[in-house]
Amino acid sequence: MIKTDLHEDGILILTLTENRLDAANTPQFRELVIEQLKNGLSRIVLNMHTVQFVDSSGLGGLVSILKRIGPMGDLVLVGLAPNVLKTFTLTRMDRVFSIAPDVDAALKQLQD
Repeated sequence: MIKTDLHEDGILILTLTENRLDAANTPQFRELVIEQLKNGLSRIVLNMHTVQFVDSSGLGGLVSILKRIGPMGDLVLVGLAPNVLKTFTLTRMDRVFSIAPDVDAALKQLQD
């Protein structure tokens, strides 16, 4: 479900390997990310390039993670497919989340 990679600056890069983030897999996804937060990794780039669909449960899970991170860290979403980005835009979540086109742009954003 998630591939993890720790960048040299202590930024955790999580790559979703599922093509959906929905009611079926969001609880597991959320727990995996929270486990990383408990390990002290709170600057996260979430690569969603394989995700083609996000439902309200997926959005809720992402909001829950963002709230859990709070001011102690950062969450940047990258690689949003056009239809996923449209979901974020229609729900105005694009104003809530930091979104970058790719991992390199997100890393640059977090390093600035």
